[in-house]
Amino acid sequence: MQDKMRIMVVDDEMIVRESFYHWFNKYGHDVETAASGDEALEKLEKRQFDLLFVDIKMPGMDGLELLDHVKSQYPETFVVIITAYGSIESAVTAMKSGASDYLLKPFKPDHINLVMEKIFQQKALKAEYQYLKSQVGEMTRFENIIGQSPAMTRVFDMIPEVAESDSTILLMGETGTGKELVAKAIHAKSNRANYPFIAINCGAMPESLLENELFGHIKGAFTGADKNRQGFLEIVSGGTLFLDEIGEISMRMQVDLLRVLEEKKIKRIGSNQTIDVDFRLICATSRNLDELISAGTFREDFYYRINVIQIPIPPLRERKEDIPLLIEHFLAKYSRETTKHTDRVDGEAEKILKAYDWPGNVRELENAIERAVVLSKSRTLTGRDFSFLKAPPPPESKGRSLLEMERHHIKAILEECGWNVSQAARVLGINRSTLHKKINRYELHKKEG
Repeated sequence: MQDKMRIMVVDDEMIVRESFYHWFNKYGHDVETAASGDEALEKLEKRQFDLLFVDIKMPGMDGLELLDHVKSQYPETFVVIITAYGSIESAVTAMKSGASDYLLKPFKPDHINLVMEKIFQQKALKAEYQYLKSQVGEMTRFENIIGQSPAMTRVFDMIPEVAESDSTILLMGETGTGKELVAKAIHAKSNRANYPFIAINCGAMPESLLENELFGHIKGAFTGADKNRQGFLEIVSGGTLFLDEIGEISMRMQVDLLRVLEEKKIKRIGSNQTIDVDFRLICATSRNLDELISAGTFREDFYYRINVIQIPIPPLRERKEDIPLLIEHFLAKYSRETTKHTDRVDGEAEKILKAYDWPGNVRELENAIERAVVLSKSRTLTGRDFSFLKAPPPPESKGRSLLEMERHHIKAILEECGWNVSQAARVLGINRSTLHKKINRYELHKKEG
């Protein structure tokens, strides 16, 4: 019994409560007792418990009633039913109602140990289930990151090297370059591979929603919080948390995350109870964090904490020798999904795809291939199928900063798309909320008339 758990023993017999208390306390578990179902519910309202041992026969609220309430209000809490040897039928009923196991009276220490081993196994399976439930899409295999250019080979070489450690990693690269795929590959090669990988786009959420998603909340923490909810910092336990667009989070959230990284503990919103967390953090950004630090919108101490290992992800325009491989990969994907059997491009189309600068990077290339496959009536894509691609206008002058270049490019794409924000976001390879933020940041306005 190596894992330490918060346990409550609910039994109307003092000798049973004391026996359990001393037994679990000896193994370092955090143990409380309750003499009735009502007392147990009062304690559950005040703090979180991992496991309850509940006597099935008690005055007032019996064990089955308490079990039903716990499973309804605190679904993440495991419940083991204590029952007399002759009441196997009631134990079966309890199992059907959601109990994790049952313990027969009179019991021996070996019986308790066996039950606890089963609970630990169930806890591990539950964490894996939460991971699968929260995961969007399939886990991308390392081999499915497409590229053979020197720039990508350097990234491939770093993945197994950094995967062996638990150090925080900062992936630097433009939007659409595949930073999340690299993060997944690092996770898949690490000793945390059998635990969750959870990706969150910080730029797509307002601060209050991001805080709730990360930290979770307790019942009554705010209007609408009708039950306890785990945050991703708990669900990801043992695995890897990927925070994309880390440069978009507020100063307050930076402080909160810095504290989590330092202390390895969190508090759900509305709770004073600390919860131990264990995860590896990988962050990514398309922004220049040094400029954000100079502007006073990004904390230097948080930057150093997340930037232990930095991996630059090259834009597609710097690895154009990978474009034929990517074309082949996306053609196979979308011809399979659409069942149209469009499986090749002619020389003219390949020339256009190689010449284009891909401001939205690999994501924009994938979108272009998908569009061409869907609209094409032929097995072979031609230059005509990619006539919608327009080269971005050249910079008006030299010597611009990266921020000025980004502002100019976003403005040009918006004007090309007639200020259709959804269409411009697709061309740029970013989501609408990120584009709206950039429009506001750069004070861009549609020309009248």
